Amino acid sequence: MGLSIHYSGSFNPSASMEEMIGEVVEIVKVYHWEHAIFETRFPEGGFDEPYNEKIYGIIFSPPCCEPVFLTFLSNGRMSNDTHLRFFGNSSDEQEQKYLYMLSTKTQYTGIKTHMLIIHLLKYLTNKYLQEFRLTDEGNYWETGDEKLLEATFNRYNDLVNSVADALETFPFKTGETMEEYLSRLISRVNKKR
Repeated sequence: MGLSIHYSGSFNPSASMEEMIGEVVEIVKVYHWEHAIFETRFPEGGFDEPYNEKIYGIIFSPPCCEPVFLTFLSNGRMSNDTHLRFFGNSSDEQEQKYLYMLSTKTQYTGIKTHMLIIHLLKYLTNKYLQEFRLTDEGNYWETGDEKLLEATFNRYNDLVNSVADALETFPFKTGETMEEYLSRLISRVNKKR
């Protein structure tokens, strides 16, 4: 649970991976965000189909935030090492879709960092990415409305705090099943809202 962004896309074959990584490194250094660099050049001759087992690009992690993946498979499509490991060899069509779906939870990093991530992704989209799609649960990507983002963050924080409070102050009853407990807990959370 927590406010997240969900994204997918491809690297622009006419752009430079090394240049993108360099720009991102400069930005994350300014904010003292952790980062890791993977392969910096796609295979000789362009994108590979089918993809190989390498990851290309960079990830970075602002404090209290899940990693933001600017990572790609050798076919140029966004993915990450975990998705490659779990879904890369799957013959199941539904599982293959997950290979190219990325998400980053920003709930605990705060509004300002969420906005910075969105602005960075918009900048990179114009310069290095193609077919990039992003769904922002805070609606900032779509609207640029800081007040809407703040209201959404507050709603998520209230919900998380209500659940945390309920878990701390709402014990299991003797003989109660997990389903019965969760039903009772959800009723209480809904009443508190």
